[in-house]
Amino acid sequence: MKIHPRMIVLFVFLIIVYSSINFYIGWHLTEWLDDVNITVSPWLFWITFGIVAYGYIAGRFPLPEFAKPVGRLLKVIGSYYIFIMEAGLILFAVSDLIKLVLWISGANLQDYALYANGVIVIVLIALTAIGSWNAWSPIVRKYELEIAKPPVEGGQREWTIAMASDIHLGNVVGRRHLAKLVKWVNDVKPDLVLLPGDVIDDSIEPFIRNKMGEVLGQLRAKRGVFAVLGNHEYFGGHIDQYVEEMKRIGIRVLQDETADIGGELFVVGRKDKTAESMDSSRKSVAELTRPLDGSKPIILIDHQPTKFAQAAEAGADVMLSGHTHRGQFAPNHLFTKRLFELDWGYMRKGAMHVIVSSGFGSWGPPIRIGSRSEMILLHIKLV
Repeated sequence: MKIHPRMIVLFVFLIIVYSSINFYIGWHLTEWLDDVNITVSPWLFWITFGIVAYGYIAGRFPLPEFAKPVGRLLKVIGSYYIFIMEAGLILFAVSDLIKLVLWISGANLQDYALYANGVIVIVLIALTAIGSWNAWSPIVRKYELEIAKPPVEGGQREWTIAMASDIHLGNVVGRRHLAKLVKWVNDVKPDLVLLPGDVIDDSIEPFIRNKMGEVLGQLRAKRGVFAVLGNHEYFGGHIDQYVEEMKRIGIRVLQDETADIGGELFVVGRKDKTAESMDSSRKSVAELTRPLDGSKPIILIDHQPTKFAQAAEAGADVMLSGHTHRGQFAPNHLFTKRLFELDWGYMRKGAMHVIVSSGFGSWGPPIRIGSRSEMILLHIKLV
């Protein structure tokens, strides 16, 4: 593959920015350690800090077999640090701004760094603990929906659908968290289980190695379990293997395909938007719904919440998405709100119901501030 010079320039620029942010955070930490009289060798501090700061990046590079456990450990540690870095940058920047204002006003700043940096360290620890609880303790959100289509003769008037997006099974989110989802779904006894993408976190290797399919395959639904591809399945590059593994455990992955549920209801699953740039074969919603009987309910699963108007015009009655994580931790939600027409929750687009989930798992750090890991329970009534 030919590497474009612009890619090299961009990569170098990003590394410089990333390194500068981490130097800024590390400098504040050394300042605080000095203030509280904790003596640490500068070499020991900066080497350790560098390993942590670059751990997530380093853990993603291919490693020889004997070093892979180290890589996985670095990725887990580094994932937590992603949150520490973002929150630390914001808090230290605010602290320095306050310090500047106090300096201009002539205030005594003798012990400012000691107390300000100490408070920031305590806040970071508290936010990490709270964010971990929010990430590992999923809640159930329920939606009551009505579709103005009568059931077919002898068919179901009411449908119960369990949905979980963005599970991100990998080195961080594993069997234990997944078991919570399986238990909840099987207790609910839904008609359908729908998984709107990013079931795995890039590489399929931890999914296979830790036999997560054994747990995921325990999902039970009266009328079937269906999934679609998310951007992370594409990033991992193991789509064929992933689809085959899901098929083996009884989950059908819909790739621009439709599942006809007993002639009563259609589940339409789109390829992820990433397919437009990777295999250029993604169909529009209109192409997928055109052959369908529009008098029957159409449930559309599309990983990324985009183009609601086109989906509504194509005849979808319910559109289910994820992808955004609602920013996962504040203040990222301010960006996702601007990027997407709906980045989390419910809205009505014409006659179509739209639900975007913040996700069951997490990408990178298993931390959520201002969002929760969630499972979605839909009660759909045909009227």
